[in-house]
Amino acid sequence: MKFTKPTPIQSEAIPHALEGKDIIGLAQTGSGKTAAFAIPILQSLWHAQQPYFALVLAPTRELAFQIKDTFDALGSSMGLRSSCIVGGMDMMDQARDLMRKPHVIVATPGRIMDHLEHTKGFSLKNLKYLVMDEADRLLDMDFGPALDKILKVIPIKRTTYLFSATMTNKIEKLQRASLHNPVRVAVSSKYQTADNLVQSMMLVNDGYKNTILIHLLNEFMGKSIIVFTRTVAHAQRTALLARILGFNAVPLHGQLSQSQRLGSLNKFKSNQANILVATDVAARGLDIPSVDVVINYDIPTDSKAYIHRVGRTARAGRSGKSISLITQYDLEMYLRIESVLGKKLPKEDKPPKEVLDALHVHVDKATAEAIRQTKEIHDKRNGGGGRRRNRDDADREER
Repeated sequence: MKFTKPTPIQSEAIPHALEGKDIIGLAQTGSGKTAAFAIPILQSLWHAQQPYFALVLAPTRELAFQIKDTFDALGSSMGLRSSCIVGGMDMMDQARDLMRKPHVIVATPGRIMDHLEHTKGFSLKNLKYLVMDEADRLLDMDFGPALDKILKVIPIKRTTYLFSATMTNKIEKLQRASLHNPVRVAVSSKYQTADNLVQSMMLVNDGYKNTILIHLLNEFMGKSIIVFTRTVAHAQRTALLARILGFNAVPLHGQLSQSQRLGSLNKFKSNQANILVATDVAARGLDIPSVDVVINYDIPTDSKAYIHRVGRTARAGRSGKSISLITQYDLEMYLRIESVLGKKLPKEDKPPKEVLDALHVHVDKATAEAIRQTKEIHDKRNGGGGRRRNRDDADREER
């Protein structure tokens, strides 16, 4: 996995973990925290292999799959058996997987609780390790009741690790309910962006927003780019717009099936597509090694979401760039973000008007076609009267 030296969170957390202590780790995504809890768990498992040894809870399906991949890579030489139990997948297939008695289960809270309640013969009564990753997001997504139920059916005597980007009152309450005399390790403050991240903004007319975006995609041609939108409709339409105009773009949002979401991620990570157009489902936890540029097509509604979005680039010591497109309707939110960051973001110059106007003609036609295709996809998706959304859906907040 190309480890050369431990990251700060690994240096801080692993020694305490090897001593058997409960840990609260405050660290940004991209800090190497998955290995910070996986290595001590695998070290302990090496000495006493047993099924259902560790349960790792994650807020989204994508993050759960990535954590499983890390465990599989680190534990490949010791015959590790792992299982990923998330919503959107077949319950019977998962039940069969659980009956193979994996050492490590990585799961979303709602779906693992479903199996604890309904899968015959499955129990975590001998669990040794519990990990709650992205705990602030777990609580933001209303997984609190499922967490409470899980805590009631696992052993009191266990080792617990809780990792979060921020420390909130909810996290403090969860800590008191689930950890015993924990050691707190912190390598990030509540609102922090990487030193090697160059942030800027561009004031745009709402009617020219798509044109400015396409101009930027041309400017950063060949680079790895994530474009963040506020809604599913914007993500779908913007990805289509980029594709119509010849860019290799894929969407990532909560109305895609699990296989479609993983397909988009795999294309982006393997450079088959260099542009990922995403809602905030992608803003936390995704392990995408090298993102050059983040573009906020829609400004996020709060400062924390902004930090998480731009944190997709400038990871692990690499440099990166973020640009936020600000319309007249976004100024209030943007000023709040600047206030929290404690600095004014430099303003990017727009291209000359004649350049924009020439590009706008092509973008306008492509936008109309993208809107038509988006409506077609929406009508097809809802043709059967819609589908029941699983309680583990990572995008319940998206519309």
